[in-house]
Amino acid sequence: MSVSRRSVPVVSSLTKEITDWLLDSDPSLRWQVERDLLDADEKVWQRTRSRIATEGFGATILSHQDPDGQWAGGAYFPSRSRDFTGHGIIERDREGQPWIATTWALKDLRDLGLDAGALAGTAEKLAANSTWEYDDLPYWGGEVDVCINGFTLATGAWLGADVSRLVAWFPEHRLEDGGWNCEAEEGDSVRSSFHSTLNALVEMLNHQRITGDDSLQATRHAGEEYLLERGLMRRLTTGEVVGPWVTDFIAPSRWQYSALAALDHFRAASVMEGTAPDPRFADAVEVVRAARQPDGTWLQGDVPGGAIWVDIDVPQGERSKWLTLIGSRVLDWWDESRPGR
Repeated sequence: MSVSRRSVPVVSSLTKEITDWLLDSDPSLRWQVERDLLDADEKVWQRTRSRIATEGFGATILSHQDPDGQWAGGAYFPSRSRDFTGHGIIERDREGQPWIATTWALKDLRDLGLDAGALAGTAEKLAANSTWEYDDLPYWGGEVDVCINGFTLATGAWLGADVSRLVAWFPEHRLEDGGWNCEAEEGDSVRSSFHSTLNALVEMLNHQRITGDDSLQATRHAGEEYLLERGLMRRLTTGEVVGPWVTDFIAPSRWQYSALAALDHFRAASVMEGTAPDPRFADAVEVVRAARQPDGTWLQGDVPGGAIWVDIDVPQGERSKWLTLIGSRVLDWWDESRPGR
């Protein structure tokens, strides 16, 4: 859900019925439809985007922020000393990962497109009051998990925090085969993970887009090559699809890898850098195209359980506005680059 502006206007091939369906949405989704699919004037989509702080999904998440700057009393996990019964939490599955603590709330708000001004003072409050569950490390310094450090890198840039330690962390912790793995710091793996690598790449790109600092660009490009060598979905050794999650498209994707999530990252990088899509995307693009329904929509995949502040999309198997937005802009970007278009 990048906020980079399309470099070449493309009129989406969606029908008016589906376009109207997408526009009848929360402002966090509608502004991206206006910008990415309809090529609306910037004043139009920025006006829609400005509503995120006061209505819908964004306003709901904002309303649950604690006075100390945190959400649910914790950095990555909710505080165990508090009872959140009756606090507006939606419990999808008590056994699942809770998505209501500070890191996830801030990531959701950033991905929805909230203006950082709505969180004035939050960076300072977190610096004073929030520490990681891992070794009580200070919040803006990150910890040892590459996905957590990626989320913190980009969110810190967004809120104006000092994340210089994390800028240095990513090139130092890139693995020999080219990517990253959340389990590497615990000594459980020396091989890169598709999931961890994409999370790192997405947030390094967001950091660069927000700050204009390109010091991580070479590291990001090198990590992107890890996925490109594998066609975004295959084992380098056997050519087999690396896992069923490659074609399990979900919104929000949280930390989970998919061909669609990877392509949307590369689309955002392509737009920001003014580069053409790499031919090695072709197989992954066709996987995304094959998942499109006859009416031009995409269906929600196997969304993980766990506590959430707000449900931004539909249950599994139903038509997903978020996936239709993302799938449509990915195919528009790819198809516009093809010879003869």
